[in-house]
Amino acid sequence: MLSRLIVVSASALKSSAPLGAGLIQASRSLHTSSQSLAPVPPLPEKGGKIRHGIFPEEIFQLLYPKTGATGPYMLGTGLAVYMLSKELYVINHETIAALTMGMIIIFSVKKFGPSVAAFCDQLNEEKVAGVQEVKDQAIVALGQAIESEKKEQWRVEGRAMLFDAKRNNVATLLETNYRERIHMVTHEVKRRLDYQLALQSLHTRMAQEHMVNWVEKNVIGSITPQQEKESIAKCITDLNVLAKAVQAKATV
Repeated sequence: MLSRLIVVSASALKSSAPLGAGLIQASRSLHTSSQSLAPVPPLPEKGGKIRHGIFPEEIFQLLYPKTGATGPYMLGTGLAVYMLSKELYVINHETIAALTMGMIIIFSVKKFGPSVAAFCDQLNEEKVAGVQEVKDQAIVALGQAIESEKKEQWRVEGRAMLFDAKRNNVATLLETNYRERIHMVTHEVKRRLDYQLALQSLHTRMAQEHMVNWVEKNVIGSITPQQEKESIAKCITDLNVLAKAVQAKATV
């Protein structure tokens, strides 16, 4: 991966030197600037194309304009022959062991690589699923918190109306108490006035009864026995006259 990055950067700088210098200057300015808190895009999970299992395709693309299709192979073969002829690399038992280990590693990768990769991908998917579930739960919880906050804000907006209603209720309660006290005072005043009126009526009635009794007593005391007999006789005479008048009307 690092070699591919070096090759791509070298080819880009070679094809456009001023642009490459500008990119280097921009990269320096970016490195010296403060870090950004923006989310970094994820790295690609799979690399570019390779040949023969280890050689990046970018090397062949870089050498193709100068050496053609066989240039990379000739370069590799020449380097190997040069190193062997100059004894920069001596073939010994370690070379045989390295080749053997390499073949075993290649065989293992070819044989067990797909299953191991599938297992690792499954583990990665499970981890991603777990993280996604936690993320979804957090999003739901935050959404509920936002809705609760909006509801509380709505309640705060209606606080003025609630206070006005409470003020009106208090004013109504005070007015009711005031009117109840006025009614109580009126009732007490009326009760006392009725008591005074009843007391005066009682005094008047008692005075009248006393006057009637006194007059009756005096009148009865002033009547003599002779006057009583005459009065009784006169009453009897009047009754007889009335009886005859009634009988005369009945016969007619």
